[in-house]
Amino acid sequence: MDTLYILGAVVIVAYLCQIILGLRQIKHFNQTYSEMKKLGRVAIGRRSGRIKAGTIVLFAIDKKGQVLDARRMQGITVAARFKQMPDYIGQDLHYLDSYNPLVRKEKKLLQTAIEDAREVFVRSEVGDYRDVPKFAPVMDLGTRLKMLPARIRYQFKK
Repeated sequence: MDTLYILGAVVIVAYLCQIILGLRQIKHFNQTYSEMKKLGRVAIGRRSGRIKAGTIVLFAIDKKGQVLDARRMQGITVAARFKQMPDYIGQDLHYLDSYNPLVRKEKKLLQTAIEDAREVFVRSEVGDYRDVPKFAPVMDLGTRLKMLPARIRYQFKK
């Protein structure tokens, strides 16, 4: 019985540590965003990770689309912090796509986040951007189960 109480206490302490460190990470994000917002508009790109590391990029840009400051946060844990990306300073955000040599040398998750920041920036510049919430796979489970018989029939038709 004592081991059950100890295990419960360990789980509660771990959960509280997770909450505290998560709040510190959110505070760090807000501070970094505020610093970059003082320079100009901020383009934010994200690539959520399920098993792999999640990635967020922030680009402070001027009115022409030139990058004034660039930072990235990449990691699995709540200990991840923003790091500078000096290679991107002075670049035009319009051209930071999958064909750009600077973007191509980065890891795939970071490439996706950079392309997301560019896409959000271009769409908001045109006035066509709508934030579409991305549902978790668990939330989409009902739809997937409804489509399962159709997918099975399709596989047998081949």
